[in-house]
Amino acid sequence: MTATCGHSLGVARIGVLGGSFNPPHIAHLVCASEAAQQLDLERVLLTPVATAPHKATECDPGPDERLALCRLAIGDDERLAVCDLEVKRGGSSYTVDTLRALHARTPEDELTFIVGADIALGLLSWHEPEAVLRLATLAVAERTGAECRDVAARLAESFPAAQSPRFFDMPRLDVSSSQIRRRIAEGRSIRYLVPDPVAERIARGKLYR
Repeated sequence: MTATCGHSLGVARIGVLGGSFNPPHIAHLVCASEAAQQLDLERVLLTPVATAPHKATECDPGPDERLALCRLAIGDDERLAVCDLEVKRGGSSYTVDTLRALHARTPEDELTFIVGADIALGLLSWHEPEAVLRLATLAVAERTGAECRDVAARLAESFPAAQSPRFFDMPRLDVSSSQIRRRIAEGRSIRYLVPDPVAERIARGKLYR
């Protein structure tokens, strides 16, 4: 689905998956798909940042290009959509601002913010983490090196008043955007690591070379 979150999605259980998506790849899509299915979400919004506040976005073709790649990545999957709020807002992209904007547009919706376990362990360092947990249920995908019980214990200690996170299983996929950028720079194939339309746009635009 190529509709952005600038259009009302109605009353629904909505997942939000943020990131640089530089470029989007199969692990992003599997994470969104598994979250939608296991957590009974009606739609998951891939939400690319304009500028990541905690780290530089390497070899960045620009937020508009990453947004276009995300739209190509989701194809015709009706469970997925692309949210352009952070790109349109510009500047540093803080999750709390995005969740507030989504809540203001459709306050009846139940928001679920999707992260990996490694990211959840560092939630205390985020901008207004308590507000993030008030605005959305945290959904955590277990990843190597960060067990669910560790995440639950850390969050309970840091945010005792917050709702308990939800966990979902995700297949182990050793794929990362940095790995894909490196392969492109080395002239190696990225077929099957990203959807074909994404690979075609990257090749056509000579991105990441």
